[in-house]
Amino acid sequence: PAMQNAGIAKLGLNWRYLAFEVHPNDLRTAIAGAQAMKFIGLNLTVPHKVLAMDMVDELDESAKTWGAVNTVRFEARDSDGQWQPLNHFPDSIPGEIRSRGFNTDADGVARSLREDLGLELAGAKVFMLGTGGAGQVAALRLAVENVAEMFLVDYVKTKAEAVAQEIQKRHPRVKVAVGFPNGPVDLLLHATPLGLKAGDAFPLDEKQFPLRQARAVYDMIYRPAETALLAAAKAAGCRTANGIGMLLYQGAKALEIWSGQTAPVAVMRQALEENVYGS
Repeated sequence: PAMQNAGIAKLGLNWRYLAFEVHPNDLRTAIAGAQAMKFIGLNLTVPHKVLAMDMVDELDESAKTWGAVNTVRFEARDSDGQWQPLNHFPDSIPGEIRSRGFNTDADGVARSLREDLGLELAGAKVFMLGTGGAGQVAALRLAVENVAEMFLVDYVKTKAEAVAQEIQKRHPRVKVAVGFPNGPVDLLLHATPLGLKAGDAFPLDEKQFPLRQARAVYDMIYRPAETALLAAAKAAGCRTANGIGMLLYQGAKALEIWSGQTAPVAVMRQALEENVYGS
């Protein structure tokens, strides 16, 4: 909310962004309620992103491509019968409203990897640790970026296998394997929840893959700012970054989807960092 409200204020919009805790069993009802109350839109986070694929009225190409919804925009028909975002109707919203699901995570993670790690993705060797909702999106996005090789590991092996099969089907030029790399990689991308809470188990089995074999380590977790994984990676000499850049860029794109205006990224970054880290 701090990031989005700063962006909303900078754009001069009479909106307010609020956070609500919703149980997965109530997600369909929550989306329908927001639609009935004529919300401009929603963001969805873990564990709602894949579930929402079947709960919105229409899927944008981005959601179809990446298999998850993290942004919802509510729309109504204009006088020509064309679907428009609700902010297109300043006075009154006519008739039927529909929900349209987007995914902004994919572009957010690619931009953050480039800007926060200085990483050239084309031709890179990538080790993905975790292939759930966010990990799946990241893996598919990196395949689009023409990485050379990907290694996928998940606590539930069938998840990793399903993502590997999808990559092979869509991007046959990318080598993909389920299991640990047996040599150096350009990037280790961590996409599990381990590290969010104090006392969480260390997410990587270093007997299977020593951290020193990764040139760079990216942890999608951004709070705490330095997880146990990132601290160990830094000690091993790796370049490191957390997921705050991904959060920023996916949020900025969501604001653009709702408003039709260019998001004030610098303002949003400052508000986000002050809120998360107090700096």
